[in-house]
Amino acid sequence: MSDNKIVPFATSKLSKKEQIATMFNDIAHRYDFLNHFMSLGIDIQWRKKALKQLKSLQPKKMLDVATGTGDFAIMANKLLNPNTITGIDISEGMLSFGREKIEKLGLSDKITLQLGDSETISFPDQTFDAITVAYGVRNFENLEKGLSEMLRVLKPGGKLVILEFSNPTVFPIKQIYNLYFRYITPLIGKWIARSEAAYTYLPESVKAFPQGQEMCNILTNTGFQAVTCKKLTFGISSIYCASRW
Repeated sequence: MSDNKIVPFATSKLSKKEQIATMFNDIAHRYDFLNHFMSLGIDIQWRKKALKQLKSLQPKKMLDVATGTGDFAIMANKLLNPNTITGIDISEGMLSFGREKIEKLGLSDKITLQLGDSETISFPDQTFDAITVAYGVRNFENLEKGLSEMLRVLKPGGKLVILEFSNPTVFPIKQIYNLYFRYITPLIGKWIARSEAAYTYLPESVKAFPQGQEMCNILTNTGFQAVTCKKLTFGISSIYCASRW
């Protein structure tokens, strides 16, 4: 189940990883705008809630996996004020937009964005105090491999915070959400980002992704401890926290 076979381009012969990189390169120019537009800005509150889970830890060295254009890393810097944040992503298109933003904000000395794969993180064991992933784990080609790598580079006493979409189960939110995600989202993607495929992939990838207790079990089986799941806004998003002891 967690070796997710849902891909953006069904007829493509590229691997899921290559397809994801291509897809995000294609939509990088409108990605930030679409995120906020399609969630009516609620995603900003979700991100803040996720980062607040790290407040008491006061991490000094952070890793942001699937960093995209660096939005989450920039917010983490503002809310948590670590010494350094490294963001990794497989899409050079997204990273180049992110680097421009970080330079304009004068944060280049604190936030570094680099090309990197969640399944082969190019850092030594026990490097980071905290690791964050916002809306990226469902795009991993092999979920367990990505989680194992994050566990490896996390220091003992460190914490992983994952923010990810989930499927609401409460009536009528479930029905409205499914309608919006299945029919409206691809149209908005086609209209604004010129990529219907990317925003058709989005609801399919969310539906296929392990959620709630299932995701908690995967984190525990990977070797994480003190695993928790907190649902946000009727279960449209979830925050998973996990520690390394």
